[in-house]
Amino acid sequence: MKLSFFGAARCVTGSCHCLDVNGKRILVDCGLQQGRDEVDNRVFPFKPEEIDAVLLTHAHIDHSGRLPLLVRRGFTGRIFTTRQTANLMDIMLEDSAQIRESDAEWKNRKAKRSGGAVEEPLYTVADARRVREFVTTCDYGQRMEVCPGVTAEFVDAGHLLGSACVIVDAEEGGEQRRIVFSGDLGGVGQPIIRDPSEISGADYVVMESTYGDHDRKEVWRYTDELAQVIDETIGKGGNVLIPAYAVGRTQEVLYFIREMKEKGLVKSNPDFPVYIDSPLAKRTTTVFTGDLRGYLDEEALELLGDSDHLFSFPYLHMVETAEESRALNTDPVPKVIIAASGMCDSGRIRHHLKHNLWRRESAVVLLGSQSRGTPGRAMLDGEPSVNILGEEIAVRAKIVNFRGLTSHADQSHLLAWIGAFCAPQPRHVFVVHGDPDVAPPFAKAVEKLGFEAHAPQYTEVYDLIANTCLEQGYQPGRKGRPSAYERLLSVAERVVAFVKRSKGRDGKQLARYADQLQQLLETWENHS
Repeated sequence: MKLSFFGAARCVTGSCHCLDVNGKRILVDCGLQQGRDEVDNRVFPFKPEEIDAVLLTHAHIDHSGRLPLLVRRGFTGRIFTTRQTANLMDIMLEDSAQIRESDAEWKNRKAKRSGGAVEEPLYTVADARRVREFVTTCDYGQRMEVCPGVTAEFVDAGHLLGSACVIVDAEEGGEQRRIVFSGDLGGVGQPIIRDPSEISGADYVVMESTYGDHDRKEVWRYTDELAQVIDETIGKGGNVLIPAYAVGRTQEVLYFIREMKEKGLVKSNPDFPVYIDSPLAKRTTTVFTGDLRGYLDEEALELLGDSDHLFSFPYLHMVETAEESRALNTDPVPKVIIAASGMCDSGRIRHHLKHNLWRRESAVVLLGSQSRGTPGRAMLDGEPSVNILGEEIAVRAKIVNFRGLTSHADQSHLLAWIGAFCAPQPRHVFVVHGDPDVAPPFAKAVEKLGFEAHAPQYTEVYDLIANTCLEQGYQPGRKGRPSAYERLLSVAERVVAFVKRSKGRDGKQLARYADQLQQLLETWENHS
């Protein structure tokens, strides 16, 4: 019984852990990696066709974003997750695929003019839609058989609609182990979503540490501060840009704006317009107005009633088409624009930054963590200019960071959550989902509670029977051009995927392909 770490190891994004039990391979999450200090998203450190199941903690792209690629490369197992995570995942993966297709199209237009290489998107909308074929849903507290000897239970993580901690019970060779994967944990008392469930004990715990280095203000206190930023900016004739992920963070911001409008906190223009620039906003709203009992807190359920009042207020506009999005940047009326992505590294927010970041009268409100290498992090670090869509844009707008406007638990809440594990007390705690200067120190803080703990590195392998590390793993350098080996591995995976898609094609054509591959392999083997 082994546990391997294939993502979010001493970095914030790209959650992906692998449990090997009884000859079966089970992934917990398969997320997209963001920023410059992680490995190439196109390269899996395992064979997708050998994965038997995926346990998905929640729908955010850094946990689910490579599932379309996994399916495209040969995965045929089952994806287990909660009902609401599955609904949100459909939206987020399709949105992610559209962004990747759009980005590839834009880059290829430039490449065509310059004679550069053509780039394929990481995956397509068709790939994203295929993922749902492999999904099996469950409710909180329902125990699911994943494979012989392995069961899983999803309990509320309090982070996002449908988000879960996963309790895995595994048996191999007469030995039983309980492994808890925290996913992303929410804070206590935050709006809309219920508090995280308490878990009494486990043999091993894999827990996040995104905000493991500090405590933050309560979320509710930011209503007044956000209103002040909006009031000042609109009063000067500027626009307020709020980079936010389409699902989760956007709804929280709308919740606060609804409250500030009801209280009349924006004096310069109480009727200021708010634009949600997302082609899938209506679908997201539909998910948040369905049967949400067991997912939302009581106050949110009372506000929701039988309508969409939870996120609805006067002068709220949903932007869907690209033409409508572009028109926002020629409209002189001061406004609030909420658009993806949250770290400003993809999506429509980049176009709005290009038109507003250099304007002293405008403001950019960043929410929560910004990974290294992203435009959002560059703005936070005080860089004088930021590269947006290939162009250096001067940073003259007011940059505001509401770190408390996050659905992640802070240090105190994280320590309280792990501190509740006592029956049995974990043999070891693996600290993931934290920057290199956050995860290891947080592991030390966990050790002070009486646990053994450490922050694993990428590709580290741990024996859960013997409670010992089998392979140390390594820390990838900042992302740039993939290594020669990574490129070769990626090409090999594409060849395998191509061969599997070729069943039923013309026999002569397939024979010619086989002969060419055979000749190439023999040539290189003779020189090795």
